[in-house]
Order: sequence, then C-alpha cells, then structure tokens
Amino acid sequence: MDTDRDILVSGGGIAGPALAHWLRRHGFNPTVVERAPGPRPGGQAVDLRGAGRTVVERMGLMERVRDRCVEQRGIALVDRHGRLSARMPVELFEGEGIVSEIEILRGDLADLLLDATGGVEHLWDDTVTALDEDADGVTVTFENAPARRFALVIGADGLHSAVRRLAFGPEQDHYRPLGGYHAWFTVHDPALARDLDSWFLMYNAPGGLVAGARPGRLPGEVKASLGFRSAPLAHDRRDTAAHKRLLAERFTGAGWEVDRLLAGMRTAEDFAFDSFGQIRLDHYSRGRVALLGDAGYSPSPLTGLGTSLALVGAYLLAGELATARGDFRTAFTRYEDLMRPYVAQAQELPPGGLNGYAPDSALMIRLRAASMRWMGRWPLRNLLAAQFAKADAIDLPDYPVPAHSG
Repeated sequence: MDTDRDILVSGGGIAGPALAHWLRRHGFNPTVVERAPGPRPGGQAVDLRGAGRTVVERMGLMERVRDRCVEQRGIALVDRHGRLSARMPVELFEGEGIVSEIEILRGDLADLLLDATGGVEHLWDDTVTALDEDADGVTVTFENAPARRFALVIGADGLHSAVRRLAFGPEQDHYRPLGGYHAWFTVHDPALARDLDSWFLMYNAPGGLVAGARPGRLPGEVKASLGFRSAPLAHDRRDTAAHKRLLAERFTGAGWEVDRLLAGMRTAEDFAFDSFGQIRLDHYSRGRVALLGDAGYSPSPLTGLGTSLALVGAYLLAGELATARGDFRTAFTRYEDLMRPYVAQAQELPPGGLNGYAPDSALMIRLRAASMRWMGRWPLRNLLAAQFAKADAIDLPDYPVPAHSG
C-alpha cells in the first residue's frame, strides 16, 4: 500500500478538521484521531475575524456559519448590583471588536468543519501514545487502535498536546503561564438569558475575580465563564469536581449574578477549566511531525485570536504540503516562515494583559470601566484598532485545488 500521502491528524476540534478538509482537497489521505468519544457539542462562543474568516469563505462554509451565529449586541461591564458601567457595541470597530460580527459556538463550528471533512476516517475515543519515526515514515501507536504507518503526523490536539509531548518534550518546556485560571460552562436559566438582552455581560470583583455571561444559541441558554488571577496551582487537570469546589470557594458571594452562575455550574455537563497560558516553540516541526493551532502556538483566550490561528495554520500547512509535492521538509519550513510573523503578533497580549482583564482592586476596576467608555475615542480607539487588526495581518496565498477534489 502506498502511504506517501497518508497523514495522521491528532485532534478533532477546530484545527484538526480544518486541516483534514484542506488535505483531502489537495489529494492527501488524512486520518483524524480524537480523544473524545464523538463530536463535542456546545461550548463557548468563538469569533471569526480577519484571515480566519477568509479561510472559512474559501472553504465555502460562510453561509452555513452565519445560519448558526449567536446574536450578540456587544460587550458590557456591570457592577456588583448589575448596573451598567461601560459597553462596547459590536458596530464600534466595524464588527471586529472584542465581540465580533460573527460569533459561533465552538461546537457548532467544529460540527460544520467535521461535515466538511467528507469521507475522512476518524478514530474516536483514542489518542497517540508513541511515535517511532524512520527515514520512510512514522509508526504510530494508539491507546486503542492497532499501530499504523503514516508519512506525516500533525499535532492539532490543543494546549496539552500529546503529539507535542511525544515529539518535542515535556509541556513545561514550552508552556508560558500568564498568572491566572478560567472556567467556562453552560447554564440553563431562562430568566438570566432574558436579562442579558443579547449582551455579553462581564463583572469584575476585587481580588482579580471575573465573571461573564453571554447568550447561547438556544432559548434559555447562557454561556458562563469564571476567571481569577493566581500563582500556579498544584491541581489535577482532569479533576472536574475539585475545580468546581475551587471556584465555589473563590466566587461565592462575589456579587452580581455570580451565585446563580455557580448554581448552574454544579450540574453543567460541558464544564472546562484551565490556566491562562501560551505555547512558545523555537520550531513548529521536528522531522516528520508538525504542530498546528493551540498545540504549536496557543495565544491564550485573552487575545481572541486562537480560532484565527487554527484556521489560517490549517490552510497554510495543507497548501504548502501540496505545493511541495510531498517534500515535507520544504513544506514545513515554508509553513513556519508564513505563520511565525502572524503568530508573533497574535501572541501580543491586549493592553494590560491579565491585569487589564482581571484587575485586583476597586480602583483598577473603576479605571477599567472608564477605559472602555473611552474606547471609541482617540487615542484608545487607535490602540485597540491596531490590536483587533492583528487577525488580518497576513496575506493568504492562493493554492490551486484540483478540480476533482471534494
């Protein structure tokens, strides 16, 4: 069997299916392996902006994306009594602000990307446990499936990538913590959903606590988030019960609607918890293994550019592999040359970084609200416009796609 065009893609979220789609269109034979037992529904809203939006348009998915968009009027800050202290409508930065014109639930976008992979083979409920590379390919050992041979392996398996650990070394060598943690989950609360009035509401409390609530796509659905500043914590990343206890201890009685969010958190089925951090690597490839999206260059949720990086990276990596006609060394080098300047800009944190997101004193919270009220005026408008423009800070090549591709 000819395996020269067989490529394993580890990760079934956003980056992995997007890459599988483009690889298939360019005539490769991708296989996707995903730790989850099936597609993950729901999740938080992600935005499509800049070059990431262009990639979705080139995939022919924009109309379907717009059909599933979440209606959001913008972002607003509230005080502990729910009184509005500042707001940024979607229109303020031509639909490219903190809340963009096109917001879609992560699960909905992943579902559309999965559909776009066509007949690509998926190995659900499995993961890569070993990589044995030689001159002709990579023998991949899986947790469940029999070992198989591939020409290349692409790690698109997120911040805690198994492929990165196997090919590049321990996570701590590449992970840069930013000084805090965050959780996100879905709350079913029709009254709270009505009170949002299609706004993404955010509340800051002294001590570096942040709570957010934004509308979901279904009636009565609220997408909640909780974040806090902290030195690194010793915790088991998979111990959901412990994470919920930690958040309850820190946030109970914090004000606004936080206690209602905590009540919904206790039964949330899509609860997720992680630290704020970035992945920094000297190279995005090693031998026949390359990294994509959060696995290779996570910018952290603070930037709002993770989805754009994943989609753009998938488009470029597949296009360069096709252009190089299987010469993966040339393709990987060109992929990195194109992506690295884009990644460098995307990983620059917004003004204030985590301190701006989670101010620790009442004075700094008031200053944050004041700065949002001034965001539409000079000089803050120019500074923020430059931050939001980073999503489009790359010229995407036009890669010819064979006419017979699906």
